Amino acid sequence: MNSADIKQLSTNDLRERIKEEKSNLAKLKLNHAVSPIENPLKITFSRKVVARLKTELRSREIAEAKK
Repeated sequence: MNSADIKQLSTNDLRERIKEEKSNLAKLKLNHAVSPIENPLKITFSRKVVARLKTELRSREIAEAKK
């Protein structure tokens, strides 16, 4: 998911996607702890997606506060 896709999402969709991605990240970490997953870079990618989503949500909150 790139920045352009994230910016097109509504605020409620952003919050839902953050929840989904966080749960996906937790599952990946648990699976990796039990037995190494095939591609551990999926964990890094998932963590970065969560960070991008949170960044966009925070920038929207700041923009709303300025109005």
